[in-house]
Amino acid sequence: MTLYPRDNNDRDRVREAADIVRVVGEAVALKPKGREFVGLCPFHDDHKPSMNVVPSKQIFHCFVCGAGGDVFTFVEKFYKMDFREALEFLAEKFSIELAPRRAAGATGSSGPVIDAGPTRADLIRACQTASDFYRAILRHPDHGAVARAIIDRRGISPGMQDAFQVGAAPNRWDGLLMTLRGKNLPENAFLEAGLLRRRDDSGGGGHYDYFRNRLIFPIHDLSGRAIAFGARKIDEADEPKYLNSPDTRLFRKSSTLYGLFQASRSIQRDRTALITEGYTDTIACHQAGFTSAVATLGTALTRDHAALLRRICDTVILLFDGDEAGQRAADRAAEVFFAEPIDVRIVTLNSHTDAKDPDELLKREGGTDVFRKAIDAATDLLDFRFARLRERLKGAGLSALSRGIEEEVEKLVALGLADVPPLRKRLITKRLAQLAGVDEATILRTIPAGRGPASPRPSQADPRPDIKPLADSSLTAAEHLLGCILCEGALWFSLDEARRDFLGPAAYRSPLFAAVAQAVDAVARSGSQPGLDAVLSRLRDTDAHNEVIQAAVGLQQHIETITGQSSRLQDHWRSCLAAADRDAAARAGGQPVSNPTQSALARIESARRKQTEFGGDLRVFPDAARGRDR
Repeated sequence: MTLYPRDNNDRDRVREAADIVRVVGEAVALKPKGREFVGLCPFHDDHKPSMNVVPSKQIFHCFVCGAGGDVFTFVEKFYKMDFREALEFLAEKFSIELAPRRAAGATGSSGPVIDAGPTRADLIRACQTASDFYRAILRHPDHGAVARAIIDRRGISPGMQDAFQVGAAPNRWDGLLMTLRGKNLPENAFLEAGLLRRRDDSGGGGHYDYFRNRLIFPIHDLSGRAIAFGARKIDEADEPKYLNSPDTRLFRKSSTLYGLFQASRSIQRDRTALITEGYTDTIACHQAGFTSAVATLGTALTRDHAALLRRICDTVILLFDGDEAGQRAADRAAEVFFAEPIDVRIVTLNSHTDAKDPDELLKREGGTDVFRKAIDAATDLLDFRFARLRERLKGAGLSALSRGIEEEVEKLVALGLADVPPLRKRLITKRLAQLAGVDEATILRTIPAGRGPASPRPSQADPRPDIKPLADSSLTAAEHLLGCILCEGALWFSLDEARRDFLGPAAYRSPLFAAVAQAVDAVARSGSQPGLDAVLSRLRDTDAHNEVIQAAVGLQQHIETITGQSSRLQDHWRSCLAAADRDAAARAGGQPVSNPTQSALARIESARRKQTEFGGDLRVFPDAARGRDR
């Protein structure tokens, strides 16, 4: 494996140029809150904004799941990049020229080199190589002629072909395979990315191209990297009509939306996303000026899609074909979005046109105006669902009506009715009562009580948050002091050598905090103030794991939250310093170590015992300050 040494000058230049609010804001909708910004955390199933972005410190932190760090950390975690990929991504975004990469020499090594298999970076490079290959085939005078003719008939403009990187796979079994072999590229990365398939034994072994004789629609992640492909048949005799890349380490169909990279700016600007059912529908929408359009990838909408959209917009417009299949898809989508804190509207085209899909409609004379009117007339999700229910129950007898309403309530409860906000629940029960011809109280009695706030669960994008949220009861006095130093680095220099020693790595139960303390000590001994910014820079110098960076940010944010103004920070520092002195004395005497919160709890427990002994009259409580009863 080729290693590349980290260039700290590159890192510092990129970090200084990178605006963390812009970077996070492209992935999550942010709202200003004082001097900070807040948004839904993308690293757990967040329904209320729990992630803060602090531009003055260039950090982010979630107070629920504990995710946090600097701009590099966010890019690494959100886009699943290693540090070098994150560095190059940010450098390109903020127009920073990086120093040339230098391969590290493998000197002094012996023994066989073990192939650990393709890395995520290898898969990304394989997908980009394939995307470039398919684009070249589309432009080829001979191999791309039939594909270009189809694209021309579909009316896809050259600008849209470039924006969506449309390509074509040649009508042969080894077009891509021969290309990568000619470039001496490893086949295993292309195999894992779903671009090649293994031949069975009867075929003599080896590999062959997965996509052949098809229009190719690259699927990009939010950073614009090709991570998978959709392919439409060119020969109408071929089956299936559409073929998608399989799920890989880079790509999951159930949580990816086609065109989201191209649409993300419009979605965030307008706070609205338009969901279509196919690649060409999305491209047709963009070509007609509806640039917030995206599409599912041959699957029904899922809760992962809903969670993704919830983080970047306030309204989702679901656009479905007017046939019965489209109606059923709309029913399923309504269920997916039912309990989400987002406005959802549904458009079914058969109410406005005989065109079977947006692609057909938008190519007609006046089709753009009809399409816009259909969107403006979109039906609220609840109105759509209850209209469908009303249609099914039309003319039903009393028993059938009662049974239908009960079944609907059961479905809605399963979808989270018991836990939706009170006003929304009231609206739903009122609609159901009107349908059933009963009072709202009758409907409410059929709904079980809410389960209360659910504990945050990791999202599919990040299945294991690295560190849990901090609580006072979980921190020692030394850990509080460490957090104070991260808030105000000058505090370190107020300590004498003895106190610095008992705040060394051995004072912390967590190896993460011990690593942070080592960085604090290293920064201070270099003559700099070991505040959060300098400590994060030091941790990056030592190639520290993101868990350590996250621990440093989480601890600093926790102390800043509980102290607020700098005057309170000083008070908290002195209080914790006294507690740390007691801890050091206790350790020297073999006694258990205290912590500030536990000390406060002990005082409360002492007051409770006094009340039990002397009664509830506070006037007879002993006055410690004056040595007499009050």
